[in-house]
Amino acid sequence: MVTTQRSRSLAKRPLVLLLAVIFAALAFAMTAVSPATADETNTDKYDYIFSGNVKYNGEPLDDVTLIVEGSGYEAEVKTDADGKWRVGVPEKATYKITLVESTLPEGVIVSEEGNDRVTITDRGATIEAEFGLTKKKSVNFFLGAGERTVTPFIDQLISSLISGLNFGLMLALASIGLSLIFGTTGIAIFSHAEMVTLGAVLALTFGVFLSWPMWLAIPITLVLLAVAGFTQDVVIWKPLRKRGLSVVQLMIVSIGLSLTLRYVFQFFIGGGTTLLPTDPATTAKLPLLGPISLSIVDMASMGISAVVLVAVAYWLLYTRTGKATRAINDNASLSAASGIDVDRVVRLVWILGTVLAGLSGILWAYFRPGIKWDMGWQILLLIFAAVVLGGLGTAFGALVGSIIVGFLVELTPLWLSADIKYVGPLLILIIVLLFRPQGLLGQKERVG
Repeated sequence: MVTTQRSRSLAKRPLVLLLAVIFAALAFAMTAVSPATADETNTDKYDYIFSGNVKYNGEPLDDVTLIVEGSGYEAEVKTDADGKWRVGVPEKATYKITLVESTLPEGVIVSEEGNDRVTITDRGATIEAEFGLTKKKSVNFFLGAGERTVTPFIDQLISSLISGLNFGLMLALASIGLSLIFGTTGIAIFSHAEMVTLGAVLALTFGVFLSWPMWLAIPITLVLLAVAGFTQDVVIWKPLRKRGLSVVQLMIVSIGLSLTLRYVFQFFIGGGTTLLPTDPATTAKLPLLGPISLSIVDMASMGISAVVLVAVAYWLLYTRTGKATRAINDNASLSAASGIDVDRVVRLVWILGTVLAGLSGILWAYFRPGIKWDMGWQILLLIFAAVVLGGLGTAFGALVGSIIVGFLVELTPLWLSADIKYVGPLLILIIVLLFRPQGLLGQKERVG
């Protein structure tokens, strides 16, 4: 005999697996922000254009790579046979233009003499540039003879692993919230991405627009996020569940809610990128051990994420409500028959999931850095990937999946272009699901 809960799980799994494949396909289109092509990139899409001419001793250098990034936008271009390049950008803002020195001929480097605008990093030489009265800006690098010290690969690997751990812990906050909601309601909530954005936007409102201190703005933001989670369930999801809408219908509602909230955010904060207030001393990298360098903000982010995740794990394993949540995840009908107030537990899960997503958004606003109206949507694929990779509806699986995704995102640029760093986790997701459809920590469904 097949139980109602197990039947529902079996019916949902093919849909979720199909969605995972669709997400992976979308990732290829979304993460290839600007393919690296010689001479011009996105000049036909945007009116604001940076340009330059790379020469050494009067001779043009071709196939030199430059990266333009800022306001949540990143594009890569290579110089043509005449040493020229042009890149279109979406808005008037300050951008960082980096010349990748490893693509210069041997013995040629970017000269720092007489040019205090150049910042030399492991990635290359960077100049910050912004537009004046026109929509075109010329940026040139002065080259000279010399040898640049290159950071050993092992040091880059260790640094990327630390950065991946930081990103993975941050992603886990949002992924665990989504996993708990999916496990107790069976709904794949696309609007969860907007809860990530909501946390950052509320912190921006109190910390920047109202100029409140962040130690006060963040706790108030978390309280309002709890109210938002409570309101969502009371006004939208519980009435729809009572009406008996199917999983697909509820998913479509979540997509509509996601689109609505996204453009509400854009209406109020605009289409640009805004930074949360920080002390420069807290963002400067501090050498810790060997190649490991972290800022105070990085250490605080990792510490907060770890403490919150441990608290959630304790709640799930040792508290009465946490055990009830896991019971509902296994079988909602049997849990209700056993005397568990399913609606009450689901409401608490909505509150907790929304708060975790919003906290993830605040931390990611410092990690990016910056806040944008669609910032949650930009990592929604990674959140779903972490949840499905770890195991559907499994909170601890979502944690493991998030750490794996974080490592893959930060390690990919060591070998491949940074433009496709989000593709790796989705490819790994497909491979894992082909051999283990239930995810890494998910349990196989039983019939009977």
